[in-house]
Amino acid sequence: MINEQIALLKGLRAVREFRPDPVSDEVLAEILEVARWTGTASNLQAWELVVVRERESLQALSECGIRHLATAAVGLVIVSPGANPELEAFDDGRISERIMLAARAEGLASGVGWFKNGGRARARAILGAPPNTILRTAVSIGYAAVGAEHGRKRKALAEFVHQGRY
Repeated sequence: MINEQIALLKGLRAVREFRPDPVSDEVLAEILEVARWTGTASNLQAWELVVVRERESLQALSECGIRHLATAAVGLVIVSPGANPELEAFDDGRISERIMLAARAEGLASGVGWFKNGGRARARAILGAPPNTILRTAVSIGYAAVGAEHGRKRKALAEFVHQGRY
């Protein structure tokens, strides 16, 4: 029998289109609290988050390469100091996944994406982040549009798991 926590983990899906319904401050506070407790390399906790709810800002950020921000109720943009890009990219992945799981636990949908090419500099300018910081990752949060949440076929374990040696 699968327990509820494992079902939550296995049920997480990235969503790319959201309904216009708002996310409550209380629910967002819980998601941010989970983010706060996410582990980081050397426990540096170097990232910061910008919470974006304004429709104009979400639309502008979507044009920086993460299209699903346009319909999200909330965008959480991860701002890293840029001192150690490799470790910071690892931490971006950790906090993004935690945010997505917390959103799912709260009955919300989410999607994650990277700003690419010139999108990072444009996103930094839109949000007024300090120079030299890196804005590579954003998580979209909201209620899934009808038909937006669907399962994907996954590889069988035997296709990617190796026992003892490759």
